[in-house]
Amino acid sequence: MKYIVTTVVAAAMLAASSCSGTRNLANPRLDMPEAYVAGDTAAVDSQSIADISWWEFYADSTLTKIMRIALDNNRDILKAAARVEQARHLYGVAVAEMWPKVGVDVGYSYETNKYNGGELKKDPEHDLKLPITWEVNLWGSMIHAKDAGKARYAASVEDYRAMRMTVIAEVATAYFRLLSLENELEIVRRTLLTRQESLEQARLRFEGGLTSETVYQQAKVEYSTTASLVPALELQVAAMRNTLTTLMGEYPHEVFDRRNTLFGAEMPAGLPAGVPSDLLRRRPDLRAAEMRLKAAMADVGVSYADRFPSLRIGFTPGLENDGLKDFFKSPFTYTLAQITGPIFDFGRKKRKYQAMIAAYDQSRLDYEKAVIGAFTEVNTSIVAYNKYHDNYRVKVDLRDAAAKYVKLAWLQYRGGTLNYIDVLDAQRRYFEAQIGVSNALRDEYLALINLYKALGGGWS
Repeated sequence: MKYIVTTVVAAAMLAASSCSGTRNLANPRLDMPEAYVAGDTAAVDSQSIADISWWEFYADSTLTKIMRIALDNNRDILKAAARVEQARHLYGVAVAEMWPKVGVDVGYSYETNKYNGGELKKDPEHDLKLPITWEVNLWGSMIHAKDAGKARYAASVEDYRAMRMTVIAEVATAYFRLLSLENELEIVRRTLLTRQESLEQARLRFEGGLTSETVYQQAKVEYSTTASLVPALELQVAAMRNTLTTLMGEYPHEVFDRRNTLFGAEMPAGLPAGVPSDLLRRRPDLRAAEMRLKAAMADVGVSYADRFPSLRIGFTPGLENDGLKDFFKSPFTYTLAQITGPIFDFGRKKRKYQAMIAAYDQSRLDYEKAVIGAFTEVNTSIVAYNKYHDNYRVKVDLRDAAAKYVKLAWLQYRGGTLNYIDVLDAQRRYFEAQIGVSNALRDEYLALINLYKALGGGWS
């Protein structure tokens, strides 16, 4: 028996080594460009802002404090961590399947027989047995299953890292949107004070007979229009604060007492992005897609091996007797070597194997799509950051020009060479220009956050 089993195993291993169900699978076609195309020029730089740790990239101590709380309490991150634990244990199951199974069988049976009308025979039996079974990994099925479990476990780890990266970006986005809204609210309140002063002057001039009521009513319209903006902005500020607390995994509360970021600092014109091939190692979502591709390949190997016979070896030592008196003097052994496999299954296993190949091709195409999407995302983010930076400079020039326009309009109005409606128009343009600068700076901050995330920064 031992010789037969050894011969069968050796022959099976030789056959398995000469054929493979995954050998002819198509490899993913990446062919990534050597550089990003930022506008009309190709950007090549060995350095990347994604190499900077998120707590160094976001230098605001208040923001990093919020981020640390979010990384500890955010429910999406905790859920991703639970999926990692699930995948780790399932991988452990696949590893354990490669080892023999040892059981215990304690039992008592009582059988009576009376054949052909003869004497009634009683056959009691007491059992204490330890069955040991092992399915030999003939065609690599268990190794492929273990590899699939390992790849899915690795993919869950990368998904966890990708979730951390996403939450970091979402916190930063909410934070700078909040700063922008608070800055806009401050602009509106300053403008409202100016409108109030203008309204008071218009009232005094009207009551003194120096101007018509039309000028006074125009000043009232401008004041009320500006005042109507305050409640909506206050609501948006409160909502954005609540968004931050949600990302932190907490109920709404005061997010911070003070900040050390002044919303208005100008950012650099260009930032290093590295080379596209670095995305394959920097971005955890791409690494997760690669691991799922490896798992799909291993699944193909499992289905291929399932088409061939399986060998199961068993040995059961124990004790067996019809009574308990000499039970421990009644040794029992049972040896098994069993080869099982289908003769005719009408193509079931072959079709399952072909279905696994199709599933692998889907994973391969998903991986290729993810890589193309990542490159496109970075390319768009580079262009967006550069254009928003240019737009900010234009908005600043417009604001400065509008400020001078207001001063000149007041001087000419007081000199009697300009109508009051023109002064209001100048003030309105200056107000809109200030809001425009605030929004342009917000867009530049958000573009920077998107670029950092697209390059794979923020998960370490």
